[in-house]
Amino acid sequence: MLHPPNRASQRLAIVHFPLKLTARRMIAPSVAHLSFLRDDGQPLDYIPGQFIQVHFAYADGSAARRSYSLATQHDHALAPGEAVEIAVSYVPGGAATALFEGLPIGGTVDASGPFGRFCLLPNDGNRRYLLIGTGTGVTPYRAMLPLIESLIASRGIEVVLLQGARTPEELLYGDEFRAFANAQPQFRFVPCFSRELPDAGSPHAHADVRHGYVQAALAEFAPDAQGDIAYLCGNPNMVDACFEALKAHGLPIPQIRREKYVSNK
Repeated sequence: MLHPPNRASQRLAIVHFPLKLTARRMIAPSVAHLSFLRDDGQPLDYIPGQFIQVHFAYADGSAARRSYSLATQHDHALAPGEAVEIAVSYVPGGAATALFEGLPIGGTVDASGPFGRFCLLPNDGNRRYLLIGTGTGVTPYRAMLPLIESLIASRGIEVVLLQGARTPEELLYGDEFRAFANAQPQFRFVPCFSRELPDAGSPHAHADVRHGYVQAALAEFAPDAQGDIAYLCGNPNMVDACFEALKAHGLPIPQIRREKYVSNK
């Protein structure tokens, strides 16, 4: 997941640290799930929903950086030795793609962070979260699952996750979200496929599957200004469309939290 730099974070001294690659697996035809360890023996003070920045150099030697939401499923800071996980979209000809595709197991990258405020807040008094994401924009929602489980137990909240993908094979972490929904009746997982629905015998076939874009499915869940807080993460067109739709349903802007996906090579 890529993000614009956080302005508040830029005013602070940025601490860099090495991340050592420990595992790589493809979770979609062009998306890799990468696991790292912080290689300086220090913890990572991390809140689910935040992102890190990876720093490298272009071929001409100029500085470059890319930002990625943490996918690690923890509701606490990462202790030394705990995995730092991200999802990376591979873009043909991309400099960051070349960096990660060519990085061997045991290789390191320079990172900083975490940054960002796209997090579930402890003072939220809502009855329901509407989580809406496309592409790697669902990565922070994967990270939030342990905290969501805790909030369901402590506050009895409900959660609806609307996830957009073109095809079933591009549904990132869909098996994990479905398993979580099966275990937590107050968590509803609604995949929305814009091009191709899953086959009847597919594990992705389910009564909550929708055909079309997430913004088209949003009205079905009757957004409510009195009880809902919405999170939008992913394609800018989706974020803008859902933002306008939620405002039309009466949600005040402070109850709509946004992160736009910016795909840089």
